[in-house]
Amino acid sequence: MAKKSVTARQHKRERLVAQYAEKRAALKKAGDYAALDELPKNASPVRLKNRCQLTGRPKGYIRYFGISRVIFRDMALNGKIPGVKKASW
Repeated sequence: MAKKSVTARQHKRERLVAQYAEKRAALKKAGDYAALDELPKNASPVRLKNRCQLTGRPKGYIRYFGISRVIFRDMALNGKIPGVKKASW
């Protein structure tokens, strides 16, 4: 489980990216890189990190489900993800 401060920081970045998305797009289209430089650094989408929605774990992230591999395995074995079962052959 990630620290609450780390996940809070991530949510703050997500809000900033959403808030400045239109402005960033307009400035990029106009080619005004000086004004882009004046925007907050955390408003850039590059600074976002994919994290598990349940635990905040940054590694082993499965994009399709939005969770980490550890939580995915636990949920799949408990039958909480429809259509997913352990392979055997």
